[in-house]
Amino acid sequence: MMLSGPRKGGVNSEDEPMEIPEPVTLLRLIAALPAGVPLVERLRETPGVYLVGGAVRDLLLGGQPLDLDLVVEGEVDPVARKLGGQRTVHDRFGTSTVATDGHSYDLARARRETYARPGALPEVEPAALAEDLERRDFSVNAIAIALGGEQPGQVFAVARGLEDLDQRQLRVLHPGSFRDDPTRLLRLVRYRSRLNFEIEAETRRLAEGALAERALDTVTRPRVGNELRLLVREPDPVDALERAAELRLDRAIHPAFGLRDPDLARRAMGLLPEGARTDRLALAVAARGMAGLAGLLDDMGFEAGDRNVIIAAATRADQVAARLAGAGRPSEIAQAAADAPEELVALAGALGPADAARQWLESLRNVRLEIDGGDLLAAGVPQGPAVGQGLRAALAAKLDGRVSGREEELAAALEASPATG
Repeated sequence: MMLSGPRKGGVNSEDEPMEIPEPVTLLRLIAALPAGVPLVERLRETPGVYLVGGAVRDLLLGGQPLDLDLVVEGEVDPVARKLGGQRTVHDRFGTSTVATDGHSYDLARARRETYARPGALPEVEPAALAEDLERRDFSVNAIAIALGGEQPGQVFAVARGLEDLDQRQLRVLHPGSFRDDPTRLLRLVRYRSRLNFEIEAETRRLAEGALAERALDTVTRPRVGNELRLLVREPDPVDALERAAELRLDRAIHPAFGLRDPDLARRAMGLLPEGARTDRLALAVAARGMAGLAGLLDDMGFEAGDRNVIIAAATRADQVAARLAGAGRPSEIAQAAADAPEELVALAGALGPADAARQWLESLRNVRLEIDGGDLLAAGVPQGPAVGQGLRAALAAKLDGRVSGREEELAAALEASPATG
């Protein structure tokens, strides 16, 4: 059954239905989005085109969504041409991205889906908007706004979609949802964390039942890995992993995987420099003590750079923490941290030596010499180990405040070089 707006009531009221803005107001809100103007201007006269999914959910919640997804009843090509720009077709479902005016839009034809077996990718065929909404994961994501045609600005939703949005709860659309696509289990906790929504009681029961039946084992490991990476890229990855633990979803990924010490993770996050990879650090904390971590990450399709950092932080944090705890001078802290990735040093610091780790992460790791190996070669140091030894000595002296400037650095390096000392 479909519902359509506008509907009246208070957005935050427990007793009244959610208020949906008038169509003209919704179009104005869409046009005010960073990527909204091209949609309203170029698709206003095109029937069968809808803004859909998370963008609509967030817009109705008063947010400013950046990623705008469109669903089209009928052929996508004419809509893509009206938007202009460059189109890239992605997969066998016909989804594509149109890049224009500095923005990108995901377009997909409205479709119905069937599953040959649990966990398989769906078979799809064209359908109307109503069926397209019914195939989606949760009711709060199964809401659309018409961009053109006879009812621009009109809201369409699955049964209880608007009510669930008003009540801040996550509900699957049919009892077999988690069986058909078990990756929805990971999306459930991801949205739970991001939106701070509750899980509707029957949906929780279905999720727990799917996990008890090992539904996640029916999905290929790369698909699980992709959803896990999305989970820990949430604004608060520690909270996201805690939500996964509530359902024991972490243990379904691997019996030894999971955030056992959220306080440790939060201390480590507090040490990590701004802009650093919180997702890598969260996974490393969740994987501490795991046997076979390298194989798991390989099976789940992690890229080499991410894989290596996660393994290093998960397996070497105690060793680096011990070295940092025994370091006094800045040069000793630098030697203790050596070439360790910042996620590893942050986790090591969270285990005890927080001040040393913070000093390394915030300042010491950025100290650079004004000289290089070429300067030592020009001063008569033969090529070989002596060059590196001299540079290391000069850097230690600079870190400890014993030298300043190019000439003093060079003198310290030459003094420490066995070939010249």
